[in-house]
Amino acid sequence: MPAGIAVTGLGLVTPAGIGVAGNWERLLSGRSCATRDEALSGMPVDFSARVPDFDADDVLGGFSSWQHERFVQLGLAASRMAIEDAGWDSGTWDGTRVGIVLGNSLGGAATLEEQYDVLREAGPGRVSPLTITKYMPNMLAGSIAIDCHATGPGLAVGTACASGATAVGMARDLLRSGACDIVLAGASESALTPTVMAGLTKMGALSRHREAPEYAGRPFDAERDGFVAAEGAGVLVLERAEDAQARGAGVRALVQGYGASSDAHHATAPEPEGRGIEQALRLALEDADIAPGDVDHVNAHGTSTPMNDVIEGRMLRRVLGPRPAVTSTKGVTGHALAAAGALEAAYTVLAVQHGTVPPTANLKNQDPEIELDVVSGEPRRTRIDAAVSTSLGFGGHNAALVLTPA
Repeated sequence: MPAGIAVTGLGLVTPAGIGVAGNWERLLSGRSCATRDEALSGMPVDFSARVPDFDADDVLGGFSSWQHERFVQLGLAASRMAIEDAGWDSGTWDGTRVGIVLGNSLGGAATLEEQYDVLREAGPGRVSPLTITKYMPNMLAGSIAIDCHATGPGLAVGTACASGATAVGMARDLLRSGACDIVLAGASESALTPTVMAGLTKMGALSRHREAPEYAGRPFDAERDGFVAAEGAGVLVLERAEDAQARGAGVRALVQGYGASSDAHHATAPEPEGRGIEQALRLALEDADIAPGDVDHVNAHGTSTPMNDVIEGRMLRRVLGPRPAVTSTKGVTGHALAAAGALEAAYTVLAVQHGTVPPTANLKNQDPEIELDVVSGEPRRTRIDAAVSTSLGFGGHNAALVLTPA
C-alpha cells in the first residue's frame, strides 16, 4: 500500500455546530439541523440549514462582516480551527511551502443580489466597490492565504457539489509531488439566497416537506423528495505522513486514495447507471491499493433526491457489495453544495478515528431499490480499516476518497 497523506487538522463550521466536537456530537444524535428560515419567508421552500450563532466580527475580529462575504467568513473560521488543531502556528511556518486548495460554487450570491438592487434603485454610483471581491469564488482561497501567510500554490476548485472532495484530492497530489509540505484543503458555501433557492426549487432539487422541516431531508428513504439546502465550511490540514511523524503531530487519519471522473452526460442529472461515480470510486480504490471487499464504511453523497440515491445506491452495491456500513450525513447537516464533500471527508475521518458510523437521519423506511446496509436510528460502533467518501456535482463531476486509520 502506498504511503498515505496525513490529516493532521480539522476545522468545521456547519449547521451541526462550530468546531469538531460539536459537529461529531450532533451527527451521532441523528437529529436534523433543518429549520424554518426567516430570510426565505414567503418562498415555496422556506426552510434551510444555517450555521447557528455565528458572528463573524466576534469569531474573526476586525471588520470581517463588512469586508468578507459569508462563505469566506465561514471558511476563514474553519481554516483557523484546522491550523490550530494541527498544532501549527501560521505566524511562524514557512509560508512558501504551504498551499491552499479550496472549493466553492456560487461565490457571494447574496452580495450580487444586494448590489443589483442598489444599482436598480439608486444607480451605479452607489454600488459598493467591494462588489466584485465579495462575489468572486476564488476569494475564499485568496483570503485564507492572506490570513495564514501561505504563499505556495493557491487554487480555487469549482466542481459543484464535488468541490470539497476534489480539493482534498488535488491537495494530496501537491503533497505527493513535493510542491508543498502543508496544504489546507476543503470548501465553503453560503448561498441560501432567495434567487438561488428559487432556482433550486424550480429544478425540483429541494424537499417540499414544509410542514416539518426537521424531517424533510431523508436520504435513502422511500418517501424522500429532495434535499435541504445548507451552508457550511470544512477545512483539512494535510501533510505527508512521514513529515507529520517527524514533528510529532497527531494524525487523525490518512487520505489513502483519490479518484475523479466526468459523466459527460447531462448538466444536472447523474449518468443513469452511475458509471461516472463508479469510475471515480474504482480509481480511488486502485490508487489506495485496496480491494472493494475490504471497504468497511461509506459516507455516501446521499442527497435525499429520488434519482441520486437510487443511482448511487445501486453503484455502491455493484462495486462494494452489501458489506460496508453506509451513512449519509446530509440527513443531519443538509446539503451544503460545494462544501458537502469537504464536510463529509472530515466526517469520514472522524468515523475512522472513532470507529463509529453516524446514523442517517430520518431514515424510517429504506427504499427497497437501495440494497445497502444503511445505518439508521443509532450510531454503530465498528472496526473501520478502510472508508470511502463519494461526491457528485452538477456538470457530471465525480470524486471519491479512500481514508484509512493512522
